[in-house]
Amino acid sequence: MVISDEEKVRVETDSLGEMRVPESAYYGASTMRAVLNFPVSGLVFSRSFIRALGLLKKSAALANQELGLLSADRADAIVRAATEVIEGRLDSEFVVDIFQTGSGTSTNMNANEVIANRANELLGQPRGTKAPVHPNDHVNCGQSSNDVIPTVMHIAAAVDITSSLLPAARELVQALSAKGEELFSVIKTGRTHLQDATPIRMGQEFAGFAGSMERATTQCESALPRLYELALGGTAVGTGVNTHPEFASRVIARIAKETGLAFRESDNHFQAQSTLDGYVVASAALRGLALSLNKIACDLRLMGCGPRAGFAEITIPAVQPGSSIMPGKVNPVILESATMVVAQVVGNDATIAMANAGGSILELNVMMPVAAYNLLQSTGLLANVIRLVSEKVIPGITATEAGPASVDRALMTCTALAPRIGYDAAAALAKKAFAENSTIRQVALRETSLTEEELKTLLDPEAMTKPGARLGEG
Repeated sequence: MVISDEEKVRVETDSLGEMRVPESAYYGASTMRAVLNFPVSGLVFSRSFIRALGLLKKSAALANQELGLLSADRADAIVRAATEVIEGRLDSEFVVDIFQTGSGTSTNMNANEVIANRANELLGQPRGTKAPVHPNDHVNCGQSSNDVIPTVMHIAAAVDITSSLLPAARELVQALSAKGEELFSVIKTGRTHLQDATPIRMGQEFAGFAGSMERATTQCESALPRLYELALGGTAVGTGVNTHPEFASRVIARIAKETGLAFRESDNHFQAQSTLDGYVVASAALRGLALSLNKIACDLRLMGCGPRAGFAEITIPAVQPGSSIMPGKVNPVILESATMVVAQVVGNDATIAMANAGGSILELNVMMPVAAYNLLQSTGLLANVIRLVSEKVIPGITATEAGPASVDRALMTCTALAPRIGYDAAAALAKKAFAENSTIRQVALRETSLTEEELKTLLDPEAMTKPGARLGEG
């Protein structure tokens, strides 16, 4: 961001000296330096991160007032300004690039300056005065960027996962389960190694999809306790220098009440500030969820491929024309969108792993902003695309006649004969049926002593789909 000669400015100061800041901005000198220092990507923190940052600053002001460290008028003004941050009314003031100082100090100061200037304005003072509310002395009282940013990272991630991602994932589990029940009567040829296998119910395939998503959702829930551990109270290096011993517990109690989540102060501030361990666990869970989604999306695309030259066992709802050159073509575009989200989430997870491995040095991790950005992006992308799959794909899936039509001609129904005639004899039947373009039933009737009635019982596809089916028993 370059201030033009025509733009009105004010002059603010920080520990390095004077800085020209846009007159209309609520941020100050420290933020302006960061804007000039890091013109890297144009990426900034998400709404959920800024909301969590505002919540922390509001809760900190109230705790400091209770502890006698902030006067009532200062605390009230900070709370009012922080509430505007929480509500999103000052989002445009959070202008620091994600690729900044590794501790996120620039973003913490961005918040401190915005809240201080807005608080002073509420108290009748012009922006840039730093009085009666000072960004460091009052808004940041009892805090360090080194414990604020990891705390905000955990709050934002936990809130996003619980309020957005988990409800979307559970909705998909329900949609898949319902579709499985709907299609339970449809029996088709199963496939392993992309080759014909024994019969399976289409409903059983969907039950598998639902089970995979359900278990991945549970894994995401299991990651939450790690995110509930907050670094606040450790200040610079984990020792808690310059903070009241009751400050962190009071702030966190307020945050827990506001969010309805079981946040608590970490019992090891040195770990909480020097690593991204909780983020690594949460990101791995998101990756697992994404990979479960990928399996489902890829399988549905394969089952629906066609409509003439593929499996075409299911129809996938048409939501838009599929080609600019081929009239009438329809593609599974939402499922394709889902697989691209999966790719992004897997890449984000790799970035978070690298941020922990390469940024956790001595007393502070110094790759926090990029980790926060990636985890929150993964959470939002997954929640959005899972909801699309639940609402626009799964309910409209229908089974065609292609699946059931393949069962009688499937070669691996010979598996049901193996207990009666032996593995080798059954394999020979399959090879002969394939060579002759016949069915297993036709060849078995000719080549074995099994009767028509026995073959009807042994080759019953419905019996083969039942767990523990007594295949081969006469």
